[in-house]
Amino acid sequence: MKLEVQIKMNPSLYLRDPEQSELGKNIINYSIQLIQKNGFEAFTFKKLAEAIGTTEAGVYRYFENKHKLLVYIISWYWDWLQFQINYRTNNLKDPIVKLKKVIKILATNVEDDVMTTHVDESLLHQILISEGSKAFLTNHVEKDNKQHFFKPYKDLCNTVGDIILECNPKYKYPHSLASTIIEMAHIQNFFMNNLPSLTDFNKTKDEVEIIKFLEDLVFKSIEK
Repeated sequence: MKLEVQIKMNPSLYLRDPEQSELGKNIINYSIQLIQKNGFEAFTFKKLAEAIGTTEAGVYRYFENKHKLLVYIISWYWDWLQFQINYRTNNLKDPIVKLKKVIKILATNVEDDVMTTHVDESLLHQILISEGSKAFLTNHVEKDNKQHFFKPYKDLCNTVGDIILECNPKYKYPHSLASTIIEMAHIQNFFMNNLPSLTDFNKTKDEVEIIKFLEDLVFKSIEK
């Protein structure tokens, strides 16, 4: 029996649900490949259409512009990550153990999930590290926020914040620390591989050291 993860996305992000057709799934699949390979700035619907073997107009029937497509795939990743955290911490009773598991999930390089046939999570994780902030660092972020584009990210931060409060119910800054953990896991990975002078990690001190750093930061912050 073949199992697949089904993630329901915000309808405001698309004109036609890409999950409901082969072309739509190809748009998601190839956009991830092209953005990861060439960067978001170089990515265009014309190049995407050529890679798929369709027309540019065909792509525009699914997405209004490439920014909404970027927000779509980034939000998809946050929802997928939320599922991973819920699934892998479901049977953990000790909140300290649970929080350490979450930190490990956030800071570990991702492998492709066989339950999602048209999305390569390992490539999407790399996009998130290098391009993810472009989804909300825009001059129309307030408008996007009103349409709930960032709800998956907020939900993930709330989940991590709730686990922090399980560890210390009196801690004053659970949401700030939660978003810091998530962003720090990605920015330290980016620095390690691209700007090593901005971090204490390099390719000989891999994600294991980043996990140790995040654990040190988090548990010293929330200690009672």
